[in-house]
Amino acid sequence: MIEETIEKEIREKKEEVSFEETLQDAMKTPPIDDENITRFFLEEKEIILIGTAHVSKKSAEQVKEVIDYEKPDAVCVELDQQRYQSILAGNKWKETDIFKIIKEKKSTLLLVNLMISSFQKRMAKQFGVKPGQEMIQGIESAKENGAKLVLADRNIQVTFSRVWRGLGIKGKAQLMLQIFFSLFEGEDITEEELEKLKSKDMLNAMLKEFTEAFPRLKTPLIDERDQYLAQKIKTAPGEKIIAVLGAAHVPGIKEQIHHEHDLKALSQVPKKKKSASIIPWLIPAIILGIIGYTFYLNFDAGIQQSITWILWNGSFSALGAAIAFGHPLTILSAFLAAPLSSLNPMLAAGWAAGIVEAVLRKPNVQDFEDLTEDLLSFKGFWRNKVTRILLVVALTNIGSSVGTLIGGANVIRLFLETIGM
Repeated sequence: MIEETIEKEIREKKEEVSFEETLQDAMKTPPIDDENITRFFLEEKEIILIGTAHVSKKSAEQVKEVIDYEKPDAVCVELDQQRYQSILAGNKWKETDIFKIIKEKKSTLLLVNLMISSFQKRMAKQFGVKPGQEMIQGIESAKENGAKLVLADRNIQVTFSRVWRGLGIKGKAQLMLQIFFSLFEGEDITEEELEKLKSKDMLNAMLKEFTEAFPRLKTPLIDERDQYLAQKIKTAPGEKIIAVLGAAHVPGIKEQIHHEHDLKALSQVPKKKKSASIIPWLIPAIILGIIGYTFYLNFDAGIQQSITWILWNGSFSALGAAIAFGHPLTILSAFLAAPLSSLNPMLAAGWAAGIVEAVLRKPNVQDFEDLTEDLLSFKGFWRNKVTRILLVVALTNIGSSVGTLIGGANVIRLFLETIGM
């Protein structure tokens, strides 16, 4: 009799607790009620977009809340396979082969990528979070809730290649300078201001300013990725889909998700135009032809032309290596390589200088470990052996290009003087 009474009290107690928990859950405000979260229906699918800031602690917390509350069938994250693997691999990036990067002509793209990462890491450090923490949270929450994880973004190398191909020489220089100088402004931003940046009005204003400065950059960097992301999201498995995205993509995805997009076409790197392949060979051929004909007309004038070409090319190339604080032998190699590499599109003074710098000051594991901190300061950017090599390559090539323009102009001037014009 006593045992029955005790069991009855335990059952009643459990029922009370269960009722209280149910009541508390019912009284909770659903995390979906937020301006950064968009819910809509597409045919038989319910799609929820979470607009995030990549360095916001609140964004990461919100991702967890929404996924835990909604229990979706699939979670899409703004990552491609390469970036996803880098998250899983952790310290694998320390094994990066700097020589391979230079030889594959990816040093400038890597430098730009590091510059952008530097800005994100500086802000993330200010707020005490990891860059991309909301994407990591999306991966973890998908696993915890048994949802299918979908890597919804386009390959980062394809995006960078399409961006780079769409910019001219002037555009590339402007972009690198703007990114570079924005790194070290040292202006802090509050988390409240960061949250405001996620609002649609603020984003539209920023995107308008961005496209006015770099009109060719918006299409591959934002518009095409909106199309790619939209297609991946709407074809994700299940009836309820949650997508964790940078807030800048939300307006475009809401529009593009109602259209069909060819992922294969969006993943292709456009081939260079025939004219773009011919011109790099045509200009050196003209320069060599002018110098050769000048030698035929006047040997001394030909010698003067050759010296002018060597000095202008070599000096500006060496200056670029010196600005990057390259080794003295690196600076010398830049001077010697530029006059020859400028006449052969298959070569570049920056590659030669970069390889010499990498041999003389080969980065070790510690340099890769220090990248996270060194990218946060102007001094660290130049001090780290990894970024210094990339700077040597980029600045030497820029110097060589300037030297080619000035040296070529002087070659033509001396030729015209020789023929009496």
